[in-house]
Amino acid sequence: MNKVLASLLLSLVVVPVSAQAPSDTPRLVVGITVDQLRSDYLYALQHLFGEKGFKLIMQEGLVCDDVQFDFPYLDRAVSAAAINTGTIPFYNGVVAEDVFDTFNRKDRSILYDNKYLGNGTTDKFSARSLLVSTLSDEVKIVGNGLSRVYSIAPDASLAIMSAGHIANSAMWIDNNSGRWVTTNYYTDAPAFVLHPYYKHSPAHTLAMLSWSPLYTPEQYTALPYHMSATTFTHTISPKDYNRYAIYKTTPMVNDVVTDVSIDVIMGASLGKRDQLDMITIGYTLAPYNNGTVQKYALELQDAYVRLDANLGRLFEAIDSTVGLENTVVYITSTGYFTGEGREPSFYKIESGEFYPRRAVSLLNMYLMALYGHGDWVAGYSHNQIYLNRGFIKDCNMELEDVREKAAQLLIEMDGVQDVYTQHRVLLRSTNEHTDRLRRGMSADLSGDIFIELVPGWEIVYENQANTRQYVRHNAVSAPFMLMAPNVKAQKIEYPIDVTSIAPTVSRVLRIRAPNGCTTRPLNIEYK
Repeated sequence: MNKVLASLLLSLVVVPVSAQAPSDTPRLVVGITVDQLRSDYLYALQHLFGEKGFKLIMQEGLVCDDVQFDFPYLDRAVSAAAINTGTIPFYNGVVAEDVFDTFNRKDRSILYDNKYLGNGTTDKFSARSLLVSTLSDEVKIVGNGLSRVYSIAPDASLAIMSAGHIANSAMWIDNNSGRWVTTNYYTDAPAFVLHPYYKHSPAHTLAMLSWSPLYTPEQYTALPYHMSATTFTHTISPKDYNRYAIYKTTPMVNDVVTDVSIDVIMGASLGKRDQLDMITIGYTLAPYNNGTVQKYALELQDAYVRLDANLGRLFEAIDSTVGLENTVVYITSTGYFTGEGREPSFYKIESGEFYPRRAVSLLNMYLMALYGHGDWVAGYSHNQIYLNRGFIKDCNMELEDVREKAAQLLIEMDGVQDVYTQHRVLLRSTNEHTDRLRRGMSADLSGDIFIELVPGWEIVYENQANTRQYVRHNAVSAPFMLMAPNVKAQKIEYPIDVTSIAPTVSRVLRIRAPNGCTTRPLNIEYK
């Protein structure tokens, strides 16, 4: 009898850890980042949504309508890095999707890494520009490397910044071939997704694209810019060299992202093993063909409605395979909107045009007049002037002296509101504005002089396309939504910082927050 009792006690001691886990321990985490998702548009279009997409997570989960990104420059890479690392660009190292290469005098992708070759693409990308760990890294670590982590998005920046350093794979759509691709930085990409004849590649769906609204124009009343009864139909010519880049601004790209995500969840058996698994998914609500909300208001509303249907399809697939009761889902936004267009001149709103190339040329001539003939200015990128630091050093000049002289000229240029040198931002940050600049900069990648331009002006890049960028200082309401088995439905009424998302999700998952994260998790109610 004693032997039987001893055997029973021993069996209780050595029971596997997975069997001891509480019933509400999640098996899968799904992180969804929607480029340019806005809270105000989300609420304005709710009457057209189904019950299984946005409404499901908004009714059953935690909802915050106002995520703040408190640094000066936002794009897909910067926002995704902040969301997934829980810290600001100053610490995570990601200051822009494209950074200025002072040696080659042109912008390059912050993801560029010559050590890694593309798989199905000429892109040589890695996550090594991320200086700290990500939420997905911590999921991989807690599973002792056995957790499966995949990232899927239309573009490399959103896919890689969400995937982190040690994901199984990050996959995106190549602008040249229209195929799903990755690089050999990641070693476990699903072969069926990368196959040239994969059925959910835009290369095989573009020819069938014909985009017309799901509802009549009279039903799309959320945005006041387009009140006529005119409908639309968009197709993309297979002969257009830019066809896949245009395709990625249509809601049809969200269709294939959903298809691939479901295929990966099922094909990799995510959430069905002993370890916690993760998939990060990137969607887009950017204005069609990089246009404006004034021109494409109808299209933008239709894109929201179509994304809602895709979320419903994704959630149903997860529920039928893993079970939503075993899944943590969060949705957030990149926190900016590129669709604001310049007002026509007859509205008499003050405006003008700023030409960076001309500003660089004038500044170089000014410095030559002060210090002698030479190549003093390297270039301009993202409202920053890059000086030729190597040449300045060779001339035995003090870099900060040259910066100050350059700033004195730049502040006199039309359209320039204010100017800050890097030294002033880094070492003499004395007000809220310079503090904000500091949070978004890197001493190695940022420029020597920061230029603030007057709202209402346009930056005119004298390139082949004569690209224009409208300067408008308006905050965008960005949402954060979280649905988890142990989290009560609740509304957070106050603004939150983007750096609180990663630690909050980490706490819900009961794992460590990323190593650069110092923000405390949100105080939320649990079941």
